[in-house]
Amino acid sequence: MLDLKYIKNNLVDVQKGMEKRGADINFSKLLENEENRKSLLLEIEQLRYQRNKVSDDIAQMKKTGQDAQPSINQMRTVSETIKALDKKLTDVEQAIYDFLIALPNLPHEDVPRGKDDTQNRLEKTIGTPRVFDFKIKDHGDIGEDLGIIDLARAAKLTGARFALYLGSGAKLERALINFMLDLHTTEHGYKETLPPFIVNKTTMTGTGQLPKFEEDLFKLEGLDYYLIPTSEVPVTNIYAKEIIDGDKLPLKFAAYTPCFRSEAGSYGRDTKGLIRHHQFNKVEMVKLTTPETSFDELESLRANAEVVLARLELPYQVVTLCTGDLGFSATKTYDLEVWMPGQNKYREISSCSNCLDFQARRANIRFKRPGQKKPEFCHTLNGSGLAVGRTFAAILENYQQADGSVIIPDALVPYMGGQKVIKNES
Repeated sequence: MLDLKYIKNNLVDVQKGMEKRGADINFSKLLENEENRKSLLLEIEQLRYQRNKVSDDIAQMKKTGQDAQPSINQMRTVSETIKALDKKLTDVEQAIYDFLIALPNLPHEDVPRGKDDTQNRLEKTIGTPRVFDFKIKDHGDIGEDLGIIDLARAAKLTGARFALYLGSGAKLERALINFMLDLHTTEHGYKETLPPFIVNKTTMTGTGQLPKFEEDLFKLEGLDYYLIPTSEVPVTNIYAKEIIDGDKLPLKFAAYTPCFRSEAGSYGRDTKGLIRHHQFNKVEMVKLTTPETSFDELESLRANAEVVLARLELPYQVVTLCTGDLGFSATKTYDLEVWMPGQNKYREISSCSNCLDFQARRANIRFKRPGQKKPEFCHTLNGSGLAVGRTFAAILENYQQADGSVIIPDALVPYMGGQKVIKNES
């Protein structure tokens, strides 16, 4: 959430930032409501002062035997007026909140202007895609031919866009999760975290999924609970409505969770394979930082995600998202895109974002520096470290062999119990 005071004092810059995002927003109603709010507060304050003063007069009149009824009647009218004005104030404040909660974050000045992912800025390319001397397959065909994933039976169990992992497939998925968690916790300094997979509306609102993206979520019928779309949601909110000791920042968490997304509006896209499912596994990194360090922490967050790809020896590239592809809560995002030979393209496997104080304001996450009286809002960052299903798919495609088998990357062999090759398990 953007700061109302900042909007008022920097309206031209805010309007330019929204326009850069492609968001056509008229701030006149917000400013009008803010003026109404201040007028109502002043009027209510004056009436309460008047009521308190006359109440003292009434008490004195009763003591001296004077007729206090006219003054009592007057105060009843004033009280009714205050009650009506309080209702108006509540409505105006709600309108201000509803306006602010719907605003996206402002893009950082370094974010390129663009309408969609075709205008993202390439930062670097790491690794050389392998040249195959046989006809390659995509990961869906590889996995099903090997008997390690079964999409048809998963569809029977649930529906489209779910996967059933079998044998070495299930083992490889688990190996990837453990490898990523071990790397981030033992080498990168993150605290391993296992949060709830179901959260409430307040938690979803804190990170920006609600109210704007409700159609993308799975809600539990009859309850104020949602399945998480990413562990960013519960982990970022761990310190919601709390004040953190500034000496403890940055706080760094790594969490494995399944993620659940309705993928509303994506029907017809990536219907084959594991790329866009309703349920998938992910290892997420979350940071809570001071404002002055958040962009340095973004660079290290991205570097931490890159190490996973480097250790797995998967070719990838890094792009900075343009304004048209930038997430609602982010001010700047790097995407890591892994090479998928079966699709002959790079596909997103991690997004690393700095949200500044946008989420912290929504969730009321603050910190206090040593010797400082007034707390400040934290900056929050999050990044996939990595999307496990997409990493699984990338390994199948990049490490496929002419005989249909798949070589296990060296970094994963210890996590696979020494297994070096996945052969047909049908």
